[in-house]
Amino acid sequence: MTLSILWFILVAVLWTVYLILEGFDFGVGMLLPFVAKGDRERTQAVRTIGPHWDGNEVWLLTAGGATFAAFPEWYATMFSGMYLALFLVLTALIVRVMALEWRSKVATEKWRFTWDWAHTISAWLVPLLLGVAFANFVQGMKIEVIDVATGTVVDPTLVDQSLSSATHQLTGGFFSLLTPFTILGGLAVLAVCLAHGAQFLALKTTGDVRDRANAIAAPASIAATVFAAAWLMWGQFSYTTNVLAWIPLVVAALAIIASTVLSQATLRREGLSFVASSVAIAGTVAWVFASMAPAVQKSSINPAYSLTIDQASSTTATLTVMTIVTVCLLPIVLAYVIWSYWTFHSRVGTEDVTTKTGLLMKKIRLGENFLAG
Repeated sequence: MTLSILWFILVAVLWTVYLILEGFDFGVGMLLPFVAKGDRERTQAVRTIGPHWDGNEVWLLTAGGATFAAFPEWYATMFSGMYLALFLVLTALIVRVMALEWRSKVATEKWRFTWDWAHTISAWLVPLLLGVAFANFVQGMKIEVIDVATGTVVDPTLVDQSLSSATHQLTGGFFSLLTPFTILGGLAVLAVCLAHGAQFLALKTTGDVRDRANAIAAPASIAATVFAAAWLMWGQFSYTTNVLAWIPLVVAALAIIASTVLSQATLRREGLSFVASSVAIAGTVAWVFASMAPAVQKSSINPAYSLTIDQASSTTATLTVMTIVTVCLLPIVLAYVIWSYWTFHSRVGTEDVTTKTGLLMKKIRLGENFLAG
């Protein structure tokens, strides 16, 4: 049980790192049409996340892999029940990867402009969908325990003795995931990523892009505070029974208020504002997982149908091996991440970028490939 709780916390940590790092990546993509006026400034904005975005996405893969290995029942219930929603997230992430990788492959402004818009649209979609997903974890989903042999719903009082021949299933369908609370959760995560991205751009750019990013960060951080406060308080009073969830909630609230204050023109501290925003995201993820515990997926039909940490976890032997591997490899990963951010910590100006990259369209032979020659 101790290892199960440890890995529940580690999964939360992986999601925290992912949302802090990819949060500003998404924010940069969302803000491209608003902070950058022209091709060169858009390239400047994209360059701020260029060395990091693909590495940041690895944290999402690691969170998914850790969930699969440590909590296979949770992984199976979540991915089978939320298949369409997760497919939409994956599609948006694929489009975003294409936009970032392909924008420099053809040397025309129209080509880059098209992929920049694809980047922006996908960057707006992913945080919205992830926010809806996290809100469902807090609210609970229409999960029941189904007997595999008969296909019937197990009586709530008989769940514990039926788990050897029964499985947790989301029976509500895709639209059961969309409620006023979960939609508000999507908007809250969206607003937080927008403000986080504006603060990152203000910290990493020079010139007009920096000025516009600061101008957007001020009202965006206020909007993020309003949406996040409404969502967190609604969730705490309506869907959370864990008193300990108040601790990360208060941390998140104080941090996002500090980030908002430090983003305003009268007391602007770009670095401290970004750090406070990161702490707010960490506090919010901790609150989500504290609200779920001791379940990994709560049932809104009956608490007896909730999938608990103990029910979902792998064997002690599996968790032990995972823990040993993590202790050995995690310091190496963290050292590399710190090194990469330190190496590319300088601000990016328009004088640091070039738009003269990629193939000339007239030189591309349609229908040919490198195998055919």
